[in-house]
Amino acid sequence: MDDYQRISSQEQLAELCGEIVDSDRVGFDTEFVSEDTFRPQLCLVQVVTDRCMSVVDPQEVEDLTPFWTALAEGDHLTIAHAAREEINFSLNSTGRVPANLFDTQLAAAFCTHEYPAAYASVVTRILNKKAEKGEQRTDWRRRPLTDAQINYALEDVRYLFELHERIALKVEKLGRTDWLAEETETFIDEVTAARTRQRWKRVSGIGNLAPRNLAIVRELWMWRQAEAERRDVPPRRVLRDDLIVELAKRKNAKPDKIRAVRGMNHRPVKNCIDDIANCVQRGLDASLDDIRPPRGKAMPPQLNLLGQVLVPAITSVCRKANLATSLACTATDIREMIAYQLDFGNAGKADEAPTLARGWRKTLIGSLIDDVLAGRKSIRIDDPHSEHPLDFVE
Repeated sequence: MDDYQRISSQEQLAELCGEIVDSDRVGFDTEFVSEDTFRPQLCLVQVVTDRCMSVVDPQEVEDLTPFWTALAEGDHLTIAHAAREEINFSLNSTGRVPANLFDTQLAAAFCTHEYPAAYASVVTRILNKKAEKGEQRTDWRRRPLTDAQINYALEDVRYLFELHERIALKVEKLGRTDWLAEETETFIDEVTAARTRQRWKRVSGIGNLAPRNLAIVRELWMWRQAEAERRDVPPRRVLRDDLIVELAKRKNAKPDKIRAVRGMNHRPVKNCIDDIANCVQRGLDASLDDIRPPRGKAMPPQLNLLGQVLVPAITSVCRKANLATSLACTATDIREMIAYQLDFGNAGKADEAPTLARGWRKTLIGSLIDDVLAGRKSIRIDDPHSEHPLDFVE
């Protein structure tokens, strides 16, 4: 398995695709650089099958569509670690995701305490082996790649089959195979939805802005995204967050006033002043109905108190169950569940059920919270000397 084949032509890629189609399981990983382009730039693809390991060089193989197609088709199991960007690469190429995905980072969270865990950490924890390091700062765009760089890249697929076997067995013994399948589907849906989600509320520094200012932020953000994609550059190189906030605060769509803002005279920003002015004007004219938060009853003070009591108890439950708390829920999830069950504010029963009232999280956590709030169970100190001293009792 230490031997590998280097795929540097369309003919060789076709042979690899045939092997993928004939395989029962395929492991893969990618190396990419995201600093200088709108979307991450794919630089290397590492693949493992039952026969051998391969390295595909996108700089030499012009069209990787056959690879992504082969990965998305068939009945094989696809194994990867922290596969968010790998899913995106597949969607960009074919509009489909890898078939029957088993994400070792996600799966490990159902039988260990750590999430999200790095690949090397999972290898050590599950296999008691040490994945080699040393090339984390590699610029994967540069050629030629050294033997050390190739070996480092292959480490990311070297243990995937063994990890899958061990983790899948642990998850099955814990009765969580269905939970993992449910969470994998949710993960894929979230990655897919995030590709078109408007994330303008993540612009830094908008926390105290009024709705009208936020409308301007939204228009500027949407223009920045489209312009960054057109130029194939990171959005921050089109217009910085601090400039978006400053323009939103000033609420002035006159081009000369926009030019007067410090930082707006640097190329290529100054070449887009008219476009930016139009964005500001659209923000000034926009309806605020979808920006103003809905008015509701203020949350009662006992909500935070109940949350403070339940959070450490739920953490103890997760750790005793050998499941990563950070995957299972957050403190906000717990408060939302309490508000939903007690019908606080806008969390009435007619609203969408919160995270902890659905799926495997309801089985593990939501039902416990429901029982505590209804008086059917209580929280007690089980073992004060334990790292997880709290428990739920009837």
